[in-house]
Amino acid sequence: MVQEGRLAVSNLHTIAWYEYGNPEGKPVLFVHGGPGGGTAPMNARYFDPEKYRIILVDQRGCGNSLPFAELEDNTTWDLVADFEKVREHLGVDTWQVFGGSGGST
Repeated sequence: MVQEGRLAVSNLHTIAWYEYGNPEGKPVLFVHGGPGGGTAPMNARYFDPEKYRIILVDQRGCGNSLPFAELEDNTTWDLVADFEKVREHLGVDTWQVFGGSGGST
């Protein structure tokens, strides 16, 4: 893992993010399934770590994001806005989006 952190995205929610691979590589966001799922280091395996900057985010209420299992202010549009906040926080101009299971819809 290159780095990890938490980002306050609302008055209620703080989301966890993780970065793997090459910090100078092509940025890619992995969107986990759900509802209620979370990321795991093995989710980075879909990408060559020498070529990609792999970013995993535990969505609101999931994984290591706080508060856990919270449904208030937790809509699809909130999640999309959170991804944008992470993108800006990490200084990523554009990224590829890759989803698994419910994260692919």
